[in-house]
Amino acid sequence: MPYLSATNVHKTYKLKRHRIPVLRGASVSVEKGEFVAIVGATGSGKSTLLHLLGGLDRPDRDTADQQSDITFGGTSFKSMWGRRLDRYRAESVGFVFQFYHLLPELNILENVCLAAMVNKGRLRYDKAAATAKAEALLAELGLSHRLGHRSGELSGGERQRVALARALINDPPLLLADEPTGNLDAKTGGGIMDQLLAHRKATGQTMVIVTHSAEVAARADRVVRLVEGRVVNE
Repeated sequence: MPYLSATNVHKTYKLKRHRIPVLRGASVSVEKGEFVAIVGATGSGKSTLLHLLGGLDRPDRDTADQQSDITFGGTSFKSMWGRRLDRYRAESVGFVFQFYHLLPELNILENVCLAAMVNKGRLRYDKAAATAKAEALLAELGLSHRLGHRSGELSGGERQRVALARALINDPPLLLADEPTGNLDAKTGGGIMDQLLAHRKATGQTMVIVTHSAEVAARADRVVRLVEGRVVNE
């Protein structure tokens, strides 16, 4: 059984009176420790599929002729609701987004520690341990001299490295990244990928990355291509 899989998933959004189908029976499977790149034109459903795999959104409900499922570690998402789904997102998945989503009122150390606080909850949160872990990750990513700075004082590449540290602080076995180099120049983006792949080599982390970049896709173990909401080849 695959480590992570989506089988025949559909996703339709409603815009006023219109229904907009984005995924039309997409299927993908990922083995443990694998790096899979998802590519395709704008609007092909790449980000939507990634959000479904991460439990950030739900696929359309099954119909008589349309049965679908998403599984992680052999467990169907159909059995994950409420706190169980929250726990999957907090403990098993690290998210990296194109637009960083850092809180501007916090410095970068606080932004990274916040993910640990959300994961542990107030009763189990160990501030000293989280701070030490965040400092170590940021040092590994070349940001030890920026700990007290806020996101508005950083370059795009620095912000993305902060977002990467935030995604990794809980040691998630699965990393999902949506265009992690999309806003960066080729050199900076290449450096971000070097750091992602170095961490994966050290930890055995499974990675799924949505990208428009041929350079990023070329570094994956396998490439999955989406066309109009369907996987057309791997």
